[in-house]
Amino acid sequence: MQLRLTVEYEGTAYQGWQVQPGGATVQEVLERALATALREPVRVRGAGRTDAGVHACGQVAAVRVRHVPPDLERLRRSLNALTPDDVAVRDIAVVDDAFDPRRHARSRVYEYRIWNAPAPSPFWRRHAWHVPLPLDVAAMEEAVAALAGEHDFAAFRGADAGPQRSTVRRVLETAVRADGPLLVYRIEATGFLKHMVRNIVGTMVEVGRGERSPSSMRDILESRDRTQAGPTAPPHGLLLVAVRY
Repeated sequence: MQLRLTVEYEGTAYQGWQVQPGGATVQEVLERALATALREPVRVRGAGRTDAGVHACGQVAAVRVRHVPPDLERLRRSLNALTPDDVAVRDIAVVDDAFDPRRHARSRVYEYRIWNAPAPSPFWRRHAWHVPLPLDVAAMEEAVAALAGEHDFAAFRGADAGPQRSTVRRVLETAVRADGPLLVYRIEATGFLKHMVRNIVGTMVEVGRGERSPSSMRDILESRDRTQAGPTAPPHGLLLVAVRY
């Protein structure tokens, strides 16, 4: 059988989700805690491979186990006692052996936070990109609206991304909201390319500064050319909010 975990983490101290040489990862932390609690070696698979410095409050992971513990709530508490304070297991459930957290996801929801004020915020410094110059939120809203629907997002793909069968994705929601100086860009899609959200945000901010017109977002999208889009926004503003099945 498999266990499905909903995981929250503050990504500042991690080199991302996936185990890799040269730094701590969230996957590694969870595998170590699960192996200790279950007394068996385990391999954790996640729904999204978040990059270094990216946070999550709704990451979903699965792990195969020889025996399902009789008390899942006790296991959850044990795991949270074994993990550092910046990683927490919010929920555990038993799922079928066929469940694949990555392949079976219908969509993923990300949010990107921007602190738009002349002075930086010590409170938001690890969770929002500080942009001191005023941003035109209405222009940004108009720009990102062009991303809704099914498109080829090659122009917003990471320059160092490996080969992929398709760069076409379907965006279900794309919106900007302002809460005082805190701006939140929310996007839900059937899938994402490497650095796609951060590249969209970097371009959106250029629109907000008046360096591009709102209509340029559609032109960039249709160009399929990464060099036409804006810079990659820093990772610490990005949050994986939810994975939907």
